Amino acid sequence: MERREMPSKHKLGKLTKTTTMHEVTEFIFNKAVTHMCEVLWSGKAHIPRVCQVHGLSKLAAYSLSVMDGKRTRITKYDLCDHAWEFHFSKAAPEYWRNLDPYWKGTGPPMHRYFHLDGSQSADPGDRVWGGHECCYTIVTSFIDDGKIREHYVRINRWPPMSVYRKQDWSWEMSNSIFFYSSVPDADKFGGTGPLFPVVCGL
Repeated sequence: MERREMPSKHKLGKLTKTTTMHEVTEFIFNKAVTHMCEVLWSGKAHIPRVCQVHGLSKLAAYSLSVMDGKRTRITKYDLCDHAWEFHFSKAAPEYWRNLDPYWKGTGPPMHRYFHLDGSQSADPGDRVWGGHECCYTIVTSFIDDGKIREHYVRINRWPPMSVYRKQDWSWEMSNSIFFYSSVPDADKFGGTGPLFPVVCGL
């Protein structure tokens, strides 16, 4: 097959006068997909780790990002990779709300941190925390066709927290007493969340 060459005056990045039409097409395609990824990721609270794997093509990164952004099943990696803002709900006892800067306007919001060993911690000096031990569990059950029937996070023996995925790919968890929201960290090196696609619960 005859090799078709680009004119030497053609300037597209690293393209040269010996670049073939196939290489030009591939170059333009890669530039377009890179732009698509940038647009998709813009304004997102978290960037999925699964799309940041070294050597992954931009097209695969885009596809995996879209798939992960639709995921509503939270994993321990989502919990542990982010810091979480925490406050009590309006229905919580007044004593707790009086200690909560969210309700009193006395300072920055409280934070909670989940750890891979199943424990939870807080910032030093947190007046609500009090140094007590906390552990969490993620409960997920399915029906016959693989759809999620029940999915929640529970801390100690407190009421289960419903899980909600927002449009900016951040997470919220709440029950009648607590409210958690993941702190944006889109600039975190290597991304966040599970390393492999989570198929169930899209």
